[in-house]
Order: sequence, then structure tokens, then C-alpha cells
Amino acid sequence: MATGSLNLNLNLNLILNLNGVFPVVRPTLCPPRAPSVTHRRRNGFSSVRATIDDFLGDFGARDPFPAELESGFGEKVLGFSSTEHKILIPNISAISLSQQDCAPVSPLQSPISQDDAQTLVRKVVGWRLVNEEGALKLQCLWKLRDFKCGVELINRISKVAETAGHFPNIYLEQPNQVRAELWTASIGGLSMNDFIVAAKIDEIKTSDLVPRKRVWA
Repeated sequence: MATGSLNLNLNLNLILNLNGVFPVVRPTLCPPRAPSVTHRRRNGFSSVRATIDDFLGDFGARDPFPAELESGFGEKVLGFSSTEHKILIPNISAISLSQQDCAPVSPLQSPISQDDAQTLVRKVVGWRLVNEEGALKLQCLWKLRDFKCGVELINRISKVAETAGHFPNIYLEQPNQVRAELWTASIGGLSMNDFIVAAKIDEIKTSDLVPRKRVWA
């Protein structure tokens, strides 16, 4: 009889049918062969190796790390009575600018330095630093489809600024161009509020306002 990973033994069980005349032969399947398991001990700890034609390989326990041996395997485990649990809250630098809120700015506060401003401006898309009479400002330009789209963008920017409580200067320079400038006049330069509002303005949908791209056949 041929053998394989699954052995099929036909045990002929003679069972009388309902008429009690003809015997019925019912084949029964034997359960698959259990994998062979070997135990080995190493450094006082046992590991298990199971082989089914070496298909599964080694799925046993690894040797413990020195730190695990030192800890006694339970002092820092979830559910252990003396476990120390810590909730880590991301600091302000790890939170996106658009998710932050504007804070009151004191007139005695110094404006953000040029080096710090150059680092922060990389986090706001489409904005650039401009220096006007010794004061740094954030500036962004939009080319829109037409005058009506320019007015709509100004309305959208106004809603964002009103919610944030920090307002940019907005100009409709041409029938289809809008320019926005951000700076904190009370300190004569840039504050974090300017970058926060710039990031919030970046999230405004403008795909329906910009000129449509021509598709050539």
C-alpha cells in the first residue's frame, strides 16, 4: 500500500442497511500523523523542535536575553501587579502645524529669528519668506481661473483665519491672482501663529478654482 503525508486506512465496518440484507462498506479516515517532537535543553531552558519532513522547521522558544533573566520574567509585564504604565503624549514639535491652535502674543515677545523661520517655512507648502523693511513676512500667491474664483478663495481664507483668530492681509491683485501675507504686527515680525495659519490655509481646497489643464488628443 502506498504511503504519504496522510495515510488512508480502509477499515471495513460491516453495517446492515435498513433492509438487513446487503452489508454496507463504510471507509473511515484515520487522523493525520502527528508531528514528531523533540526536546532539547540549553543553558537550563528547553526549546521545542517539530518536524514534518522538516517543513515547519524550528518554532520553539529562543534563548532569553540577559535583561529578561535579570528582570525575572514578569516585573514589567502587562497585567503584573507592580507594572509601571506610562502614557506618552507627543510634544508640540511632533504635532502638525495645521493641528495646533494660535496663542496670544505679547508685544514684549521677540519675533522668530530668520534661521528658525527658514526651518519652519519648509513645513508650509507654497509660502515664501519676504523681508520688507527689516521685517520678515510669509507670502503666498495663487493663480485662479477668473475673478469669481479669486473672490471665492478670499472667502475661504477668511473663514479659516476667523476660526484661528489670526488674520492675514489678502489682496486681489489681478482679476485672477490672490496674494496673502502673514506676519504679527504687534511684534514687528513672524510668530508661530503665522506658520500655524499658513498651514491651515494650505489645507483649503483650491482644485475647483485653479485654471483647468488642457488635455490634448
